[in-house]
Amino acid sequence: MEQSGTSTRLQAAVQDLASGVVSALRGGDHAHVVPPVGTDGEAGDLAPAAVRVLGADALLPGLLSRTPPDPAELAVFRKAFEAYPPRADAAPAVRWSHWAMARTLRRADPSSAEAPDEPDTAWLDGATWQVLTHQLAVLAPLALPGEDCAVSRLAEGRPVDVARGFVRAVRRRDWRQAAGAGRWLTLLPGVPETVGLEAGLDFVELMGGQDPLVALQVQAARRMRTGARG
Repeated sequence: MEQSGTSTRLQAAVQDLASGVVSALRGGDHAHVVPPVGTDGEAGDLAPAAVRVLGADALLPGLLSRTPPDPAELAVFRKAFEAYPPRADAAPAVRWSHWAMARTLRRADPSSAEAPDEPDTAWLDGATWQVLTHQLAVLAPLALPGEDCAVSRLAEGRPVDVARGFVRAVRRRDWRQAAGAGRWLTLLPGVPETVGLEAGLDFVELMGGQDPLVALQVQAARRMRTGARG
């Protein structure tokens, strides 16, 4: 029962963190998206774990606006990165998520160590468009303008497949997958105009936007679509 209660509290902390990121992406006045280290109460205790679940997107507003991170937030992000490394038997998506945090940490603090070598993408070689879309949605924090990695290059080679996956996710009402795929489509070349991406993202937000994890990806896509980084 204790483990179940902890899991529920962590899920709530992740939702709260995602809500803060959404507000910041929308231009809200949130000085601290991430609860600083030493914050009293449960929020401070769960902050590093919540950041690890959300991954690199915990610092997304600052990256897109090119704003230096708050030192307290950066400290929590670094603590999350160092405290939760992937296990030896971790799934490829977990390894890539941790790598994305390393890259973000380096961007936010140039004094940090260089990101390690990229994990491989062998598990995506020959993946069906359904599997590809699912995995890309999980790895949506890798979808950033001007940032290159093996996963983004693979996605660039299959825009039609990702578009098919986006449409399928919308039809299945899988709003988290649709939002993550939509974020990738915002950056990919060669996306068919028939997808109606902008209207599709509006619909995803309307139907699933009460979930902060959906709203985060939709807002990220919009910020990138309007050229938040120039």
